[in-house]
Amino acid sequence: MEQLNKYIENTFGIDSKVINFINKQLKELEPQFAEIDARAEYNQYKVLSAMQKNHISDTHFGATNGYGYNDLGRDALEQVYADVFNAESALVRPQLISGTHALTIALSGNLRPGDEILSPAGAPYDTLQGVIGITEQRGSLKEYGITYRQVDFKDDYSFDYEGIRNAINEKTKLVTIQRSKGYDFRPALTIAELKELISFIKSIKPDVICMVDNCYGEFVETLEPTDVGADLAVGSLIKNPGGGLAPIGGYIVGKEEYVENAAVRLTAPGQGKEVGATLGLNSVFFQGLFLSPTVVAASLKGALLTAKVFESLGYETMPRSTDTRADIVQAVKMLSADKVIAFCKGIQKAAPIDSYVTPEPNPDMPGYDSPVIMAAGAFVQGSSIELSADAPIKPPYTVYFQGGLTWYHGKLGVMVALQEMYKKGLVELEEEGEANA
Repeated sequence: MEQLNKYIENTFGIDSKVINFINKQLKELEPQFAEIDARAEYNQYKVLSAMQKNHISDTHFGATNGYGYNDLGRDALEQVYADVFNAESALVRPQLISGTHALTIALSGNLRPGDEILSPAGAPYDTLQGVIGITEQRGSLKEYGITYRQVDFKDDYSFDYEGIRNAINEKTKLVTIQRSKGYDFRPALTIAELKELISFIKSIKPDVICMVDNCYGEFVETLEPTDVGADLAVGSLIKNPGGGLAPIGGYIVGKEEYVENAAVRLTAPGQGKEVGATLGLNSVFFQGLFLSPTVVAASLKGALLTAKVFESLGYETMPRSTDTRADIVQAVKMLSADKVIAFCKGIQKAAPIDSYVTPEPNPDMPGYDSPVIMAAGAFVQGSSIELSADAPIKPPYTVYFQGGLTWYHGKLGVMVALQEMYKKGLVELEEEGEANA
């Protein structure tokens, strides 16, 4: 350990005070790390079983182009996803360019003019607000006569069940539930909470479509939203399920009727899932899914360490290091722009790609209402299963940390970020390991 610490100090310029402080926090996290590893093992076997059940072989790795008729690998991959998520059907395509795009396809495929969307868990992520029409954007669902209603959380982040009951009406066609916190300082939703919420909604209106935005949540627990009553779960392949290997793509899993409705919107009426070339990406989609449980576990350990470190420094974190985790995102209220920027610069310096680049707040980030700083030296542009951090530059100056393809990279990222703050005098570390903000 002494040799390792000296190497880190000399190679990455990290002060011994920072290294000792990080190592002190790590010793207290060993029980939680063991729990993360146990869930990863369960999920690894779940993915392996689905691949074995569907007799995956190298014949499924072949490339198709053009229309993509008879793409055996694509069809097999979608069946594997359906089995992993305990769903009737799946749409897993490189043509789905992001989580927001996948959600847009799922919404527009299953909604018609006069229908209403209900969000029972507060406002959705910034980019989806433009899709729905909460913020004015060309081509929004609002332009097509689809309305929106929202019920916020109570002050303690519990669901406002009475408000939800009152909001559901004859026009309510689809309920969208964002599992992760997005840019809100709230807990992510656990599978148990999703089960309770979906059951309540179905008891009021059984035919309503319950869709979960599953971004950042895949393989964090041993069950997925479709295991507990969700009609659709939607996500991005450059987040958890791509395992860091998928260069693009998204997925929609759930009831066959609703998945096919989305497929028709993605391709064309009458064609649906039958077309769509995979262009040689099937092998990395399969392999990324196979690696995903262990990659997610690495990300969770990095997020847990971040929470523990900054709690010890006196910061408010979400979730806390002792809380149940439902996504890979760790939020820390920095309370100043300088601290947010220093933290993000540290994450960038720890990256394998573009470590020499200095991130700065972008005042013109599409889909956001304030300047945003993003740190990500990623192999895949925008891949937030890779080590990254981002934050809107506005009070209370909360930074969002996520990803890490390996636990060791996540650990180093936290070290370098803390070092960046320490050398700028934004945190103080005492010799005995105590610290204050």
